[in-house]
Formats: sequence, structure tokens, C-alpha cells
Amino acid sequence: MTVTRSVLDRTRPRSSRTRGRRRPDGTEQFFTSALDGAPRWVAGVLAALQAALLSFLVLVLPAVAAYVATSADPSNDGVGWYRSVGVGTSIWLLGHGVPVVVGSVSITIVPLGVTLLALFTCYASARRSGLATWPGFGAGVAAYVLVAVGAALLVHVHGLGLVRAVVGGVVVSGLGLGSGLLARPEAPAWRELTRPLWTRVPHPVRTGSTGGLFALALLVVVAAAVATLWVVAGRATISDVVRGLGIDGIGGIVLAFAELAFVPNLVVWATAWLTGDGFSVGSGTLFAPDAVVGGPLPAVPLLGALPTPDVAGPATSIVPIVLVGIGALTGLYVHNRLRATRWWHVLAASGTAALVLGALLSILVALASGSVGPGRLEHVGANALLVGLLGSAMVLLGAVVVAVPGDPLVRHQVRRLVARASRSGTHDAQEHAREHEDEHALD
Repeated sequence: MTVTRSVLDRTRPRSSRTRGRRRPDGTEQFFTSALDGAPRWVAGVLAALQAALLSFLVLVLPAVAAYVATSADPSNDGVGWYRSVGVGTSIWLLGHGVPVVVGSVSITIVPLGVTLLALFTCYASARRSGLATWPGFGAGVAAYVLVAVGAALLVHVHGLGLVRAVVGGVVVSGLGLGSGLLARPEAPAWRELTRPLWTRVPHPVRTGSTGGLFALALLVVVAAAVATLWVVAGRATISDVVRGLGIDGIGGIVLAFAELAFVPNLVVWATAWLTGDGFSVGSGTLFAPDAVVGGPLPAVPLLGALPTPDVAGPATSIVPIVLVGIGALTGLYVHNRLRATRWWHVLAASGTAALVLGALLSILVALASGSVGPGRLEHVGANALLVGLLGSAMVLLGAVVVAVPGDPLVRHQVRRLVARASRSGTHDAQEHAREHEDEHALD
């Protein structure tokens, strides 16, 4: 018995061999988790399942409530409650990048609000009940992907849709669970965890990459402010659309959830508007700072916040200068953090910041664009590549204008080039004078 007990004690995790878990102040914590004796990957699986279930229920419960509220309607005769579950499941998958096919219509636009909800539930679940270990992280991502694939099979998604379910599950769970596990007290710092990677990257590229993230954060904040102004300016139109729908309380709650799911998309469209390229909501429409070409829109209250033709004018046509200002702040950020040893390092850092901003902005615009219905509504959103290029170019301009003149190595290099050019000019003038004197002497 003694030998068996000692062997079992050696095979248990260290936390279960003691009477209680030690707190940071040295005292013992007697009430520990019931999972202390389980393998570490179990905690990751449970955190992933909890996250998937929470985000899933947030979408499915309003759909079921809407079904219950309208079940007495004769038009819903023969429609089972599982249809509402299927609708909520499809919306949950759409937030992970899986298109929804209704008949011959394919809906491809990603409701970024659903994506953010899934990211938050993954983060909160991992931070609360996960274990900051690689097995726990890997098992959690695998469990979340299996849930996404199972949900896709439930609503009869096949082929490329299953691949997108796998990719979306990996991206959402990887980012959400990973950030949640890193927020736990026993987790290593992100900088220490990634040290083997970032130490191999040149310092100007590292500084430029963080500068690109800084520029994207500033752009999203400005775009959110612009979208808020649009909503405030269009509140009368939004109210008219809501009254025209004539929905009841349950329908209003469901509609509010649907609107919130696409509010982040409106913010991303505002970033495209700030670049000057603009966006469209239906074929033939354009919402840009210098021109607004409207058209018939579906009765969706959120669309009442879109800019009206009287907004566009000479004052708004200079809106893209905002991105140059963001680039100037990014250049100041690069200037303060860069430890340059060569004069071209500041140019490399500024260029990297612009490239990172452009790449991430293109990804966001691509996710926030796509098809939301048949006909004209097959084209909603903006040109992701063009918006990314415009944003990158304007941020690069602002960053170079601020960071390059302020760098001492650049100023020193410029002085050397000017001095060299001056000496070369003086030498050429002297040679020309000698040649002129020799010609006179021959004459």
C-alpha cells in the first residue's frame, strides 16, 4: 500500500500532492479545482467547449424566441423550431467565414460582430478556466474546430464550406484562447514567449511592425468616431425605418442583435471612406467623401446611417488627409522607439509600418465585404486591395515626413551628401577654370 501510494503520488501533478495550493503570499489555498488531477489538455477542451456554447447560445436563443413569438402565425404552419436553430447556427458559422447558401443565393459577408463575440467568449473562457500550457492550447483549438465542423455538418455545409469552417475555427480559437491563456497568472509574458522569433527579425522591421499595429488602432478609432457621427446624423431615418417595419418587442430584440452584428462592418466601411475610395451597398452605389451615389436599399435600420448626398462636398473631399495625420503619429512612434544604427533604418521601419497597416486593413475590408442577397446586393463593401494600397501610401507619406527629418543619422547622411556634392561642384569649377586658362594660353 505504501509503495502504491508513493507511485501514485509521483504520477500526480505537483498541485495535487500537497494539502493545498500556495498563494503568492505563501499561504495555502485549500479549495482547489476539481480538475487538478486531470490531464492538462482537459482544461483546454472544456474552455473551448464553453466558449463555443456561449457564443452559439447568444445567437440561437433570440432566433428560437422569435420562432416562439411567431408560432401562432398561420404562415409559419409546418415550420419546426429546429429551423430557428439552423438559422442561428448559420449566422454563427457566417461569423467564422462560412458562407450561408439559401436556394441559389450565397451570403458571404462576415458579420464582424459575431466574430468579435466568438473571440471574446474564447478569451474569457480560457482566462477563467484554462491552463497556460501548449497541450491545453492545442486541445482547445482542436475541440473548437470540431465544434465548428459539427455545426457546419448540422446545416448541411459541404466541400469548401467545411474547409472554411476549419480555417475560421483555427483563427478564432487560436487568437481568442491564446490571448486568454496568456492573460492567466501562471502564463509567461508574450514578449518572452516570442523571444526566439522576434530576436531573429531586424530591429527596424520589429519597430515598423508595431508601428503598423499602432496605425491600424488609430485608424479604427477614427473610423468608429466617423460611424458614430453617421448614426447620430441619420437617427431620424433609422427611426422611420424601424416604425415602418412595425415589429413587436421580440422582433425588436432580434433585430437589435442582428444590427449589432454588423456595426463593426460599418466601422470598417468608414475606414474605406477615410481613404477616399469609399464603399458600396449594392451595385451602382458609391459612398465616398467626394461623391455619394445612392440607390434603393433594403429596409434595414442600420443602413439609415449611411452618408447622404448633401454630405459630400469640397470639405469632405480632403478627408484622406486624416490618414496622413495618422501616418505622422506613426512616424513619431517609430522615431521614439527606433534604435537606428544605419541611416536607412528609419526608412525601413516607416515602410514596414505602412505595409503592415495596408495588409491588415485589406484583410478587414475583405471580411467586411461580400454578398448579402440576390441581384444588386451581391456587391456590398469596398475594394480591399485598393483600400489597403491607399491607406498604406498615405500612412507612409505621413510617417516619412515626420520620422526621416528627425533622425540624426539621416541628417548626418544628408550633410555628407551635400558636402560631397559641394566639393564635387567646386572641383568641376576649378577644372573648368584651368581648361579655360589653357585655351587662352594656346591662343
